[in-house]
Amino acid sequence: MKTESRNYGKLAIVALAFTLAFSAPAFANDGDKGENATELKFIGNMENQPVFELSLANKEEDEYTVIFRDEYGNVLYNDKFKGTGITRKFLLKSEDLGDTALSVVVRSKKGTTEVYSINRNHTYVQETTINKVK
Repeated sequence: MKTESRNYGKLAIVALAFTLAFSAPAFANDGDKGENATELKFIGNMENQPVFELSLANKEEDEYTVIFRDEYGNVLYNDKFKGTGITRKFLLKSEDLGDTALSVVVRSKKGTTEVYSINRNHTYVQETTINKVK
């Protein structure tokens, strides 16, 4: 009886080891960070104007079209870039934007399109701290 339970324990350990060894992680972004990863991020403010950085980690020569639009469809910025490993920074004038949402379309000549949405929220935070001196 003891040898049968030991065999089941060993079998369970071997099955668990094979399951962990041959399982592939599932990424929320399809694990697409390798060849043609595109990233748009907010990097801060310069003179109270928002600055965004677009990184195109393409390994092959390609041409990209970048379009910034407001929520009404008005084109605020439109330009084309060509090359590999492109990084561009965009300073947007906040008086032109208002509080509307923006969409950014990054389209490659090879056919891939990525769309980003930029929503701005203004909050006022007041923090009060009390420290004991003595």
